[in-house]
Amino acid sequence: MPVRRAPSLRYLALACGLTALASTATAQVNGVAQRPYLGWSSFSQQTLDPAFLTQANMVKQSDALAASGLQAHGYTYINLDSGWMGGFDANGRPIPDPATFPDIKALIDHIHANGQKAGIYWIPGVEEPAVQGNFPILGSDRHIQDILALPHRAGNAFGGPGESPYHYKIDFSKPGAQAYMDSVVALFASWGVDFIKLDGVTPGSYSDDLSIDNRDDVVAWSRAIAKSGRPMWFTVSWQVDKDYNGIWSTWANARRIDDDVECEGRCATLTNWPRIEKRFRDLPSWQDAAGPAKGWNDLDTLDIADGELDGLTLDEKRSAMTIWAMANAPIYLGGDLTRTDPDGLRIATNDEVLAIDQSGRPATQLLGGDQQVWVSDQGNGRAYVALFNMTGAPATVTLPWHLLGTAGTWRTRDLWTHKELGPSIGQHSVVLPAHGTQLLLVERFPGAIPQGPSKAYEAEAATLGGTAQVFACEGCAGGNKVGGLGLGTNNTVSFNNVVAPRDGVYLMQVDSLTLGLRSYLYRVNDGPYHTFNSGGGSFQLPSSSTLPICLRRGVNRIRFGNDVSYPPDLDRIVIRDGLGVPAPAADVYEAESATLGGTVTAGFSNYFSGLAKAGNIGGGAANGVTFTRVTAPRAGAYQLEIDYATKGPRSLFLTINGRNTQQLDLDGSSFDDPVAKVLVVSLQKGSNTIQLGNPSGFAPDLDRIVVSPRVGAPAPGCP
Repeated sequence: MPVRRAPSLRYLALACGLTALASTATAQVNGVAQRPYLGWSSFSQQTLDPAFLTQANMVKQSDALAASGLQAHGYTYINLDSGWMGGFDANGRPIPDPATFPDIKALIDHIHANGQKAGIYWIPGVEEPAVQGNFPILGSDRHIQDILALPHRAGNAFGGPGESPYHYKIDFSKPGAQAYMDSVVALFASWGVDFIKLDGVTPGSYSDDLSIDNRDDVVAWSRAIAKSGRPMWFTVSWQVDKDYNGIWSTWANARRIDDDVECEGRCATLTNWPRIEKRFRDLPSWQDAAGPAKGWNDLDTLDIADGELDGLTLDEKRSAMTIWAMANAPIYLGGDLTRTDPDGLRIATNDEVLAIDQSGRPATQLLGGDQQVWVSDQGNGRAYVALFNMTGAPATVTLPWHLLGTAGTWRTRDLWTHKELGPSIGQHSVVLPAHGTQLLLVERFPGAIPQGPSKAYEAEAATLGGTAQVFACEGCAGGNKVGGLGLGTNNTVSFNNVVAPRDGVYLMQVDSLTLGLRSYLYRVNDGPYHTFNSGGGSFQLPSSSTLPICLRRGVNRIRFGNDVSYPPDLDRIVIRDGLGVPAPAADVYEAESATLGGTVTAGFSNYFSGLAKAGNIGGGAANGVTFTRVTAPRAGAYQLEIDYATKGPRSLFLTINGRNTQQLDLDGSSFDDPVAKVLVVSLQKGSNTIQLGNPSGFAPDLDRIVVSPRVGAPAPGCP
């Protein structure tokens, strides 16, 4: 739904109570998280091998962490994820499965002997066997059933409906409830645990059911850690709601801001690029929430040291490592440490990159869209600057230095190649491969260049169409936003009076609101659609991204919507001059918005551009997708990126302007995640027609096509 429902009186009272509790706590629980931790987690490998989580294998991982050289670069945590537990003790506390973890204390002693720290996984609430056993609570005269919320209901995001949810909610106003948490954490402390991941935490974890509401659980766990006397890193998970970050940041050391990075059986590898890209989309919403006094944004496991099993190219692995480091996120590897690959290890152990992660100064996004720029200001004129090419074809990424408030740099160092690039005046440009990055340390010229004027346009004051309507919004400019956009051609918001003093490139800041992935399709002056793939952590706190757009002199119209799928809610746009910023070089054409023939259908798909794709393609000449009005500024050769999805081999037939049909034999391991195929094709000046289908066999699903100039060709500029 585009708008969160109104909070109940019970919710407001609980929020006030928890805020009062928060004021008595320190920002970093136990003082263990002044910097993000580095380590390893078992979960990624568990998604490929369910029998992987055993004491014997954890000993091997601990030994491999030390032997691989990772530990010498600061990787010290060995974290056991879900699956270690086998039952409950006489006080209803979780204990290991004796078949897989015969002596967990001995395992943790081994981890400690290797100079490492040990982590463990658990969830809020009480599971069914402990409820049925109604065990006495250690340190209390109460029993398990005495502390349960009534009526019985789910105690976390994994719980079921009704009176028998399997995971039962605890009522922390009842005597014995805090004592139970104290006893669980005391047991973990007796084993020597140094880290606790509390999973299935709500609000968040794709559950906005405030009858669950684990904020009081988080406070209780945090208090139990403090009472135990043992410093333990405390992370809450997964994809928690930013509206309640006052609790997450006060009572925990880190919070997961995304769902699982792993494919978990939906592809043939540990992860893939679309799941990495999701972090780029969600992070702008949270970029103001991290730091030594606020806790850290957890982006989940970084699977970069397992060769082809990671599902990422080397360029994609460097980009992933770069955004984790720029975000100051905890970096914990996945996979099997006994089989790490040398290239992945070199990426994971780049000390210049790790220093960014440990700097305590998380980056902010300077430019969004297909060519992104992120900046971490270190003070005293020093900054880390990361440039990214988010498209599947090589592209030139340009940063005018005035966007950093300077005329240039007297030092520019590439941290991946370890090369000094020298001074840079005016702007910096680099050719990046598909999904590639360049990571710079820059030292700026002294003196600041003031930014030009800007003008804000509130969505609620714009022209609303169809189901679009105004809603109250706590964090929005003016206190309102527009929701109900998308899922229809006419459900739009139009800014009809965007004034530009000249023809050219401008920067458009989009302040949007969503929990998870959503996408706008926007049009400038009835030109072609453009896609802004966004994400976020709240429907009440806006996330900002800045995109280059072309405006003409005088009055312009910018319309936001999404014909097929879900866009975010919209707070406002802010326009300012983009002097020095190049016009967007790539033109994106969404398959779901193209002409669909025969059996072809369009619909929602989470990891796809535009949050939708076209499916049921092929099996007949009429069952294809036709992209009309594919525009080229001049005749010649262009890069054509085709983003598709298939599980197993399928073929597409490509026809451009009715001529020279070409068969593309494609492969993939998932219909959930798009893969890029890049060709060089000839286009005529002006409008072109591109058709994709299969006259006889089944074709892959289609996400989009992207047309861009070949590297070195003249930039297209604004039309």
